[in-house]
Amino acid sequence: MRVLSGVQPSGKLHLGNYFGAIRPQLELQAEHECFYFIATYHALTSVQQRADLEAYTLEVALSYLALGLDPSRTVFFRQTDVPEVCELAWILSCQTPLGLLERGHSYKDKVAQGLSPNHGLFAYPVLQAADILIYRSHLVPVGQDQKQHIEMTQDIQAKFNLRYGEILVRPEPLIRPEVAVVPGIDGRKMSKSYGNAVELFCPLKEARKRIMSIVTDSTPVEDPKEPSRCNVLALLRLMASPQEVADWEDRYRRGGTGYGEAKKRVFELYEQTLGEARRRYEELSRHPGEVQRVLADGGRRAREVARQTMREVRAACGLVNALD
Repeated sequence: MRVLSGVQPSGKLHLGNYFGAIRPQLELQAEHECFYFIATYHALTSVQQRADLEAYTLEVALSYLALGLDPSRTVFFRQTDVPEVCELAWILSCQTPLGLLERGHSYKDKVAQGLSPNHGLFAYPVLQAADILIYRSHLVPVGQDQKQHIEMTQDIQAKFNLRYGEILVRPEPLIRPEVAVVPGIDGRKMSKSYGNAVELFCPLKEARKRIMSIVTDSTPVEDPKEPSRCNVLALLRLMASPQEVADWEDRYRRGGTGYGEAKKRVFELYEQTLGEARRRYEELSRHPGEVQRVLADGGRRAREVARQTMREVRAACGLVNALD
């Protein structure tokens, strides 16, 4: 089946991105036809400096390739290398009820946080629907909190097909219940916007400093501790073996183990988990032209699929394109 997923280039990737999205995405390469894109159009809702967008786009590409994305198996590309997606977004906009967009959780949340809304933020779900539908995607990996995005895409797809015929494929959310919610160093969900992240490939000295600053309670070293309430152990569980996790939980309950000791082990596991990927990242960083070649090749492959979809969409709508 065809799987579609995108990632916004809005900053450097962190452990939350890796365990919550990237690792599950890479695992899907073995069993599905994957289309993964860097969402450069979407990023314009928050990143509006050219140098930043270019740097973040390269950073995402470097990170995914270093972590194991296989461009011979997965179509990996920049969203902007397929401009047809914007054409489809306009056509879908003409089928999308205003009330559907007004009910968007993400939009309402951002407005509630004081973000000044623009049309791009408001119409974000339509462009997202175009991303999914233009490649005739069957599955879209999302967390439970993002399920509404796929439901909105399904609504838009159904309205288009009802009017023009069975052209666009209905996508389904691929929700993996075991996908981790990764705590940041302050205990909230790890996020670039919260400033609480541990980046994937930052200098080791900086990573260690961040990990050693994870917020804990004031329970003395000698006292028993509750493992389920510890942010340090929450990170350790993502990287350690089940046996080691069980050992740490037992040590916590017995008392005599300090949080600092657990933090040091988390840093060791961080090095072990990402060490090989860090070496690939550094090597790829010395050859940005090769990374751009991979993205360009992926863009050509993705655009072939998108163009075929748009030929059928235009014909169904009565839109004439002499160049087709």
